[in-house]
Amino acid sequence: MTVRVVLADDETMVRAGLRLLLDGEPDLEVVGEAADGREVLVVARSVRPDVVLMDIRMPHVDGLAAARQVLAELPGTAVVVLTTFDEDASVDEALRAGVSGFLLKMSAPEQLLEAVRRAAAGQALLDPAVTARVIAGYGSAPAPGPRAAELARLTDRETDVLRLVAQGLNNPEIAARLFLGEATVKTHFGRVLAKLGLRDRAQAVGFAYESGLVARGGG
Repeated sequence: MTVRVVLADDETMVRAGLRLLLDGEPDLEVVGEAADGREVLVVARSVRPDVVLMDIRMPHVDGLAAARQVLAELPGTAVVVLTTFDEDASVDEALRAGVSGFLLKMSAPEQLLEAVRRAAAGQALLDPAVTARVIAGYGSAPAPGPRAAELARLTDRETDVLRLVAQGLNNPEIAARLFLGEATVKTHFGRVLAKLGLRDRAQAVGFAYESGLVARGGG
């Protein structure tokens, strides 16, 4: 199956580079481009892509507002956000919007390709450097609110898995830490998402900090 991608970036050269990279893969195809946040919704409505690769800073409508609109109107489309360190104050907002990934613009091409493929498959990918910033941001956030009560829906093992996800561990690392099979970890995490009404790993990280499961300061 070919993954159909729309590029949203106000820099023509950036879009050209991304198109060259993505169209060079047999399973990926760029089916549209947009130069601002207003245009991307029009393009996405027209071509119904699997993934939108979205810059944050764009004229007229910023990438986060555009991501919310795309995800609200086109539930079959995933959004991967391109970000830089000076934009990480926006990470929390994007997590709440339901994006499927964060990548730094200096990320390796292989990582971008993996993020697009994961997003199309309903998974998420956070750049490790961005994950660290997310955790630091939640670590300095106000005390958790009412979402803490929702943790009662989880079993002890599901809670353990969610805590380790929020600390940045991947499934093999969690399996080793909890002495479980990787398939069992995937099953537990899938139940976490279902019980809490979360879309993916990115939203799970946000929930863990909002609920206080992972203490402020990253403990």
